[in-house]
Amino acid sequence: MNNRCLYDNSFTGFLSETNDAILGKLCNNYHGNAQTTTIDAWNGEISIMKETLYRLEDKTGQIIFEYDIPRLSKRIDVVLLYQGIIFCIEFKVGESHILEADVDQVLDYALDLNYFHKFSQDKVIVPILVATKYRSSSTVIQPSGYADKVLNPLVSGSSGIYRLIFDVLKEFPNELPVDRNWIISPYAPTPTIIEAARSLYENHSVEDITRHEADKVYTDRTIKYILSVIKKSKEQQKKSICFVTGVPGAGKTLVGLDVAIKQTYQGQNEPVKDEGAVYLSGNGPLVAVLTEALARDNYNKCKERNIKKKKTDSKREVEKSIQMIHRYRDNMLKKIKNPVENGTLEIDPQKAVEMADSGYGEVEHVAIFDEAQRSWTHKRLAEYLKRGGTYGNKLKVPNFPVSEAAFLIWALDQRRDWAVIICLVGGGQEINTGEAGITEWIKALNEQFPHWDVYISPKLTDAEYAEGRVNELLQDNHHVTYSDDLHLSVTLRSYRAEKLSAFVHALLSFDKNAARLYADIKDKYPIVLTRNMDKARKWLHKQVRGTERTGVLVTKESARYKPLAVHILPSDEENAVHWFLEDKTDTRSSNYLEDAATEIQVQGLELDYTCVLWDADMRCEHRQWHFYRFNGQTKWVEQTATSETKQDLIKYMLNAYRVLLTRARAGMIICVPEGNPNKSSEGFWEDSTRKPEYYDGTYQYLKSIGIDEI
Repeated sequence: MNNRCLYDNSFTGFLSETNDAILGKLCNNYHGNAQTTTIDAWNGEISIMKETLYRLEDKTGQIIFEYDIPRLSKRIDVVLLYQGIIFCIEFKVGESHILEADVDQVLDYALDLNYFHKFSQDKVIVPILVATKYRSSSTVIQPSGYADKVLNPLVSGSSGIYRLIFDVLKEFPNELPVDRNWIISPYAPTPTIIEAARSLYENHSVEDITRHEADKVYTDRTIKYILSVIKKSKEQQKKSICFVTGVPGAGKTLVGLDVAIKQTYQGQNEPVKDEGAVYLSGNGPLVAVLTEALARDNYNKCKERNIKKKKTDSKREVEKSIQMIHRYRDNMLKKIKNPVENGTLEIDPQKAVEMADSGYGEVEHVAIFDEAQRSWTHKRLAEYLKRGGTYGNKLKVPNFPVSEAAFLIWALDQRRDWAVIICLVGGGQEINTGEAGITEWIKALNEQFPHWDVYISPKLTDAEYAEGRVNELLQDNHHVTYSDDLHLSVTLRSYRAEKLSAFVHALLSFDKNAARLYADIKDKYPIVLTRNMDKARKWLHKQVRGTERTGVLVTKESARYKPLAVHILPSDEENAVHWFLEDKTDTRSSNYLEDAATEIQVQGLELDYTCVLWDADMRCEHRQWHFYRFNGQTKWVEQTATSETKQDLIKYMLNAYRVLLTRARAGMIICVPEGNPNKSSEGFWEDSTRKPEYYDGTYQYLKSIGIDEI
């Protein structure tokens, strides 16, 4: 079985196998237990495709079931590679009507292949929707009218597929054969999609996400330096890695996106061949929100210019510029020998195509990893891959030998010529169990990739990065260059208060300078304190003007927020998109101050004004932080650093508040609840999970810094 699909065979091989044998292979190759509805659908598709292929005189084609489109997390029901043409077939078994959403789905598959799949570029691609009980069929075969060879979608019942294939072959009789390695084709963006990304970036407003009121010289300087490293690496045919640090909100994401575009175009109107860069993030909400925002901007601009375009087309274009790191990782995983033997990663030549320059690597020379400090430890990645993903239905790789950082460097190291990795690093922002920090990147370079040149920001030696051990870790590495140009010291997010990051760091570390820093910034950047959520909401509504955004923030360890009429925003990314992007007329918007987002959902993003709701999970007691987890029922349980796991948890909880306190661009209110002081007539607490003592220490500490109370 090829990892890219659940079943593939020649037409003759498929026709010679029994339906049960084919179904058995589909089920065996499916990670997890296929639902009854899925098995029934496969049975129907097998029978229909056999009836169709029997009628074809030439049976030299290839049939593929459940084909996974690389790095897009989508699967096509059936693909036929036949006489130089790619047929994408989506089945709706048992349906008698054609729905617009279903037609859009199969067209999306065809367009994704056209945009992203190297061996599908410049091929005739035919999307066909089959509603098995539909009584009619398309009669017109025609290109879509765009500058590609994707046909307009065709629709049919189960009996009409043969006729559609026959008619397509008449219209396109002399196509060149599809590459025999089509299934394991490299992922490669076409110039069309890169042009779209460039246009989006140069013309987008995205005022909802990032302001440019600070001087851009800091980001420009950093971008220039990174591009010089890329140029040097290419000229000298070297492998290089850059670590870019920055205070929260300094524009690391913008730097990453800008480098990707500038490297792709290098000042020309057309993309420079084989010079592309890809921006990758492991932050699902960030990717979802940025993608949606850029897509909306592009769609609206097209609409203003009377250019007919679907929003889904705009979104697909943006997906080239911004991608999930896990999809990039998973695509490389599909190329390795599995299971891993002797603790060594090896390419399986049966699963990958070796290209002249890129070898078995991905096609990009430059990979930009945002929030690189959040890459996974070896332990977490190995456990995840051993069970085949979160839900046990993805690729299983037992005995995986390296951390995520080491694997990503290994992936770029597969290139034969040159490669550059850009790590965008936020200090003190590891917020999930299993996030390795920057240590794993440096250990991998020292132990496995000593031939890579290392360019780092001097700030990487600070205590908030790799526990302050960067100098120690790099002392024997003779390929290290330090440059101030790799540090972004000015926050763009808090455009009224460049010292916000320093203040938050001082607050969380009980630094005696916290009061002075607060006094320095409060006139430009208001930070106020309250013990009442209603007052907090009123303050936020009073601050915002026009389309400025507000929102309530809590940590994922928070538990007793419901008595304050606050609910947690559901974790799926679609909710984050609505929360960040809908306007104040939409109840799903953050502006309604009903749903609170967690550090997981807001890291890398921001609002104009925020309310940080400080629960009893992190308490100030005698000028020390104490950390608690709610047991889900009756009490808070203190977490002490008696094990490595609990030490990590404490670090993540402290970093969670660091993230929340640096999300606002213009100002914030911190609400430390009073708790419930009431007791029953018998003298028992009315709510023992919200005793005032759980909150009072934190409130008194914040007040002692001088934070104004309302």
